[in-house]
Amino acid sequence: MKLNEIGLTFNKFVERWMFLIVPGCLLLGFVFSESLQPYVEAVPYMFGFVTLTMALDCGIRQLGQAFRRPSIMILTFTIAHIVSPLIAYGIGTLAFGYHSPYVIGLVLFTIIPLGVSTVLWVGMSGGSVALILAMVVLDSLLSPIIVPAGVHLFFQTSTAIDAGPLMLDLTILIVLPTIIGIGLHDWSRGRIQGYVKPYTAPISKLCFVSVVGLNASAIAPYMNQLKGDIVPLVAIVVVMVGLCYALGFFSSSLFRDQQVQTTVSYATGMRNISLGIVLALGYFSPLAAVPVVLSILIQQPFATIHHYVLQKLNKKSAGVKKASHVR
Repeated sequence: MKLNEIGLTFNKFVERWMFLIVPGCLLLGFVFSESLQPYVEAVPYMFGFVTLTMALDCGIRQLGQAFRRPSIMILTFTIAHIVSPLIAYGIGTLAFGYHSPYVIGLVLFTIIPLGVSTVLWVGMSGGSVALILAMVVLDSLLSPIIVPAGVHLFFQTSTAIDAGPLMLDLTILIVLPTIIGIGLHDWSRGRIQGYVKPYTAPISKLCFVSVVGLNASAIAPYMNQLKGDIVPLVAIVVVMVGLCYALGFFSSSLFRDQQVQTTVSYATGMRNISLGIVLALGYFSPLAAVPVVLSILIQQPFATIHHYVLQKLNKKSAGVKKASHVR
């Protein structure tokens, strides 16, 4: 078997078992935290590579597709970055109080950009890959504005944070790799991804799971501070992730388009968790990263359940259409 075939096979294997591999790497990060902590400084570089690899699949033309149906994009970003943060803030404040770092983590989970792995799930579930890719890239480009603005809006009196360094980090982590990826895509007329995917795809997957494990090792020393908060915190994160999927699914039913509904529901349900952990550890209390870390354990299994439900609904809808046609 050739090297490129090995790379593609490995990539497919990781994608298929991502919902188990990610929690497994999270667990390994906690278990071997002392050994892994010296390598935490490499996280931003690995994260930038993951972003670059994602952007290689998208060009200016694909970005333009998102603007051809602005109502879908506006609905998705409104749910993801306005409605969801308000709900997260309300639930978190009621459960833990206004000054709790857990509230910061819950809100941070909702205002970070759409998840890169969303593209994978949308493709497997019959959604629009071009649309979700364009929205993920666009949301990533807007993140230096959205994330600092959201943090300031909710925590201006309780959390002192300098927006300048945060915007700079987001630009380096997200915007620059995205612009480079888009530029390479258009420069090669879309052919570059086909050439480099056998090598970049498996490496990016290794970088992604490494980011999860290393960030887990960084917060491991603080886990004993959770004490009795872990049970209600897990319950709230489960509710929040489920609500994010549900809000996208039911609100997008207005378009009466299964492909759009699939795309929007995954977009609102999944976030760029690895970025959320990086930001939580870099700018807030380590405890603020806990809700974001917990969402890793919940987000991927929810994606699997959502995929199963969508497949059942699509089969049911196809059966109804077939019966109607026969009549």
